[in-house]
Order: sequence, then C-alpha cells, then structure tokens
Amino acid sequence: MTARRPSAKRVATRTLLNIAAAIVFVCSAFPVYWMVNMSFTPNSEITSRNPTFVPLPFTIQNYITAWTREAAPGQTDFPHALLATLTVTFGVLIATLLFAFLASVAIARFRFGGRRMFIVAVLVVQMIPAEAMMFTVYGMIDDWRLLNTLLGLGIVYLAGVIPFTIWTLRGFVAGVPADLEEAAMIDGCTKSQAFWKVTFPLLAPGLIATGIFAFIQSWNEFTMALLLLKGYNLTLMPWLNAFQSSSVGGAVNWGAVMAGSTLIALPVIIFFLIVQGRMTGGLVAGAVKG
Repeated sequence: MTARRPSAKRVATRTLLNIAAAIVFVCSAFPVYWMVNMSFTPNSEITSRNPTFVPLPFTIQNYITAWTREAAPGQTDFPHALLATLTVTFGVLIATLLFAFLASVAIARFRFGGRRMFIVAVLVVQMIPAEAMMFTVYGMIDDWRLLNTLLGLGIVYLAGVIPFTIWTLRGFVAGVPADLEEAAMIDGCTKSQAFWKVTFPLLAPGLIATGIFAFIQSWNEFTMALLLLKGYNLTLMPWLNAFQSSSVGGAVNWGAVMAGSTLIALPVIIFFLIVQGRMTGGLVAGAVKG
C-alpha cells in the first residue's frame, strides 16, 4: 500500500508557516546578535555611517572596560555588581522554592479554614502592578532599616515572586493523584515516605519551571533595585544604567555598554541551558510514571 502524498494546499500551508516561523526567529535573534556584534566592535566603527555586520576589526577592549571601570565615582564595578546579583538571585530562588512548595502542598492536599480566601489573595496580589506599590515598599523597607541592603531587596523580590510560584506549583501538586501515595502506603511506606519517594519526584518539573521564573525575575528586575539600592551595593541592572549614564564627555561608550549587556545575559542563558533538559526529561518521566 503506497503512502498517501500530502495535498498541494497542505504543502503550501506548511511552507508558509515555516517561512513565517523563520521570519519570527530572525526578528527575535537579530537584536541579540547585534548586541554581541557591537560588543566586539571598536567604538570608531560603531559610530560610523556604515555599520558592519561582522566585528572587523575585532576587539575585546569593550569587555575589559565594562569589567574594570566603575559605573560612576563612588559606585560599584561589574564584579561586585555581579556578586550582589548572584547573592540576591540564589537567595530568592532557594527561599521561593521552599515557601512556595510548602504552601502549594498545603493548599492542594489539605482542607483548612481560610483556604479559599488564601487562594483568592494569591490571585489578587498577582494583579497589582509592582510600580503601584513602589512608595509603600520604599517606606516599609526604610522603616525596617533595610534600605540599600541586599536583604531588603531580596525580601521585596521574594514577596513579588512567591504568589505566582505558589499558584503554579499548586497545579502540579493537584495533578499528582493522591492514590499513588495510598498505594505506596499499602506497600509499607509511611505517609511522609510515600510523599517524598512517590509524589515529590513527580513534582520536579514544576519546581524547575517555577525556579526558572524566580531566577529570571530576580536577575532581570530593574525598577525596585534602582529604587532601593545606590552606591556600592548596585545589582547588575541599575549598574548598567549608571554605567551608560557615566560616559566621559557625554558620549556613550556603546561598545562597553553592549559588552556589559552581553555579560549580564550570559548567566541567564547558561542557567536555562542547564535546567531545560532536566525540565523536559522530568515532564516525560512524570507522564510515564503517572
């Protein structure tokens, strides 16, 4: 029996969709390519009337400038801003996964007074834009004497990320049948052993997905960091803003700015490349085990 050939209409539709997907990819990837291209291009070539799509002549001086020069007199340099960002980001990541995991298990597995109100409160908090609470947040952090500290910024990030992670993890926990734990308990496991040996491994994809969200939100956040930090405690995003504004003679050193932007983007890309395979593998493994 010969295989049925696809119709000409289906082939044309598939070709048009592929072309549209290629256009979307090029439009999305070109700004990233241009940023990297400019980071290796001398400033004299960047400001010329004839831009080059290949960094020739090639230079790494932009990266040296971005790494070693202070953003402004009395402000931090890139290594200290990187260390501050890593400290805040991984602190928020660990605390978010811990608190959100416990809260999502409590909401999905137990019935208690105020449960519905708690779920509604989680949804309502997500609807409020962070910019609407800037003055309130600033006043609270100032009253707690945590202004211009990484701990104060981490608390603000934690409060902003936890509602979404609780809501997301709740769906993962609710999607794992409680019958699996009951079957494990029949086989001799205690309730806690059944949860950690059966249910918890199936929640790994959810933990990784919410961890990616918490990491990216904390790493890329700019507004609150600019509001709460100054001087030597800047994280990477306000550091880049100050670095661009501190150009000598009023001319922006676009090569160094693009080098700094590339250095800031690299950890997020590396983190995603590390965890995306495990997230996909966990999803498939959970489907098989279920």
